[in-house]
Amino acid sequence: MSGKTKKVSLQLLFWFVILGLWQLLSLVYDPEILPGPLYTAQGGYELLADGTLLQYIGISAYRVLLGWTLGSLAAVPAGIFIGKVNAIRLFAEPFLNFIRFIPPIAFITLFLVWFGIGETSKVMLIMYATFFIVILNTLTGVLSVEEDKIRSARSMGASEWQIVIHVIIPATVPYIFTGVRLAMGTSFMAIIGAEMIASNEGVGYLIWNSRLFFRTDWIFVGLICLGWMGFLTDRAVALLGRKLLSRYGVVSTTSLRR
Repeated sequence: MSGKTKKVSLQLLFWFVILGLWQLLSLVYDPEILPGPLYTAQGGYELLADGTLLQYIGISAYRVLLGWTLGSLAAVPAGIFIGKVNAIRLFAEPFLNFIRFIPPIAFITLFLVWFGIGETSKVMLIMYATFFIVILNTLTGVLSVEEDKIRSARSMGASEWQIVIHVIIPATVPYIFTGVRLAMGTSFMAIIGAEMIASNEGVGYLIWNSRLFFRTDWIFVGLICLGWMGFLTDRAVALLGRKLLSRYGVVSTTSLRR
């Protein structure tokens, strides 16, 4: 048996064990307290049959991808600028390290007041969740660039703009990529909180609203969907990183364990 086949077999065995344990635990409790895999699958089929599940998944995915993309696009140049200009970094770095400890969900009420209960407040919340993770990783990357490389570029007549384009940005790409992947996880946490509090659509709303009908099977369906959405999105980002950014030293693994 090859190494790859053995790895796949072990992974399948692990998930069969998890499903088996889940089923055994569900036998101890009432299905309304802890639904088993089959009971959960039936609930998922109900939601698929009326189109609710796919609609909610699409809405949540759209919100996450839009806010995450906009937040990343804003954070990368801001991080490079702050890292390059010492005078700006002197004031910005303490503020960034202060506000990054405030979780996105703490701003939900304020964002609803500022941007209304529509899509804007949810997208802005995800942008906030993304922005500070990406900007801090970008800033770290800029500050990690060896001074000798910058001096060498200057000695060869490179302008400050050329140093940024050809020295700082290539060296910072692995840090940016790591920040972008980490921000994706935070974005999912932010949107679920927002949909639970101020939405009538989305996976977060499905999980929160299911409590009114005591449909724990629907709650499990929502949780499983969230796991798959995050897993597939992260794999897609990792694949793009491996294909497009390998020349910058980005080594994209299946997880962030390395």
